[in-house]
Amino acid sequence: MPDSDTLAIAAHLHVLLRRKTGRVTDTEWMAANAEYAREIVRFARQRALEDQLPELAEWADRLDQVLHAAPAAAARRPLLDVAAHAARPRVAPVPQAPAAPQELPRYVGGIR
Repeated sequence: MPDSDTLAIAAHLHVLLRRKTGRVTDTEWMAANAEYAREIVRFARQRALEDQLPELAEWADRLDQVLHAAPAAAARRPLLDVAAHAARPRVAPVPQAPAAPQELPRYVGGIR
């Protein structure tokens, strides 16, 4: 499923959780981090049962389906690895100029 669809589901679930339970979530992190998303799904299902909110359970199921459809390797990539990869230079470094030769005195015999 495209990332935009995952983000849309996460945003809808965020709005429902905020309106129905008062819980504030991070929509972008929910779409990017599978572990966080699984915890939000667990919380949403629990509150759906406790407060009898079938719409909340439905959207939690949708997010859960997206999580299971995503490749596991991409879902479990540590944030430090992602940041280190992003910090690497993408262009070849510029070669250093050769060291300048020692300077000789500019004026011989003083300033005229």
